[in-house]
Amino acid sequence: MIAISEIFGPTIQGEGALTGVPTVFVRTGGCDFRCSWCDTLYAVEPRFRADWTPMSAGAVLAEVERLSGGRPLLITLSGGNPALQPLGDLLQLGHDKGYTFAIETQGSKAQKWFGQLDHLTLSPKPPSSGMAFSQSRFGECLAAAGEHTRVTLKLVIADETDYRWAREFAAQYPQLPLTLQPCNPVPATPDEPERETDLDALNARLRWLVDKVTADGWFEARVLPQLHVIIWNNERGV
Repeated sequence: MIAISEIFGPTIQGEGALTGVPTVFVRTGGCDFRCSWCDTLYAVEPRFRADWTPMSAGAVLAEVERLSGGRPLLITLSGGNPALQPLGDLLQLGHDKGYTFAIETQGSKAQKWFGQLDHLTLSPKPPSSGMAFSQSRFGECLAAAGEHTRVTLKLVIADETDYRWAREFAAQYPQLPLTLQPCNPVPATPDEPERETDLDALNARLRWLVDKVTADGWFEARVLPQLHVIIWNNERGV
């Protein structure tokens, strides 16, 4: 059974290399990280476990089909950390019906079913997250993806320290397409679900990041905003 926090859509992907692509989100419950700026704590912290629903792969796909009107589209597997869940059967069932799959994970847990994915975004967390990075676990995730999964790297940047870390980290994986994204300065929390972010501060971070990348000649990087935050602020289910 898969621990499901929420399934919603169709909407668009708001982050990473697939920004703007129509998708249905399948958000799983549970995470092995506690990032300082996490904006989905309701899918992370054990205190919300009672809100998560155990679902079979067939039941998850049936809900996706209902939302998409039976038309195959991109299914985005999110969390929490979706790499903690048994998703192999869901991938097989979805592919049999023409759906494609994308996942974002921090690269802390490798799964054999990574090789069944169409898109794997690895997003190791920078120093501002407060989480430690494991090079060996990241390498295991890369290896598990195999030859047929498109792997991209997405790094969240909150400050100068994160930026320097990102440059050093990305240099080790020049073969991976790279997206940089400014961190949401005021994420919503379970205790303040209607909390509005500071869009001026978010845009200022984006401009700062663009200026850094262009001044440094870091032309391998692609800078993108959190598009869903710009459109819907911190609203859930979009």
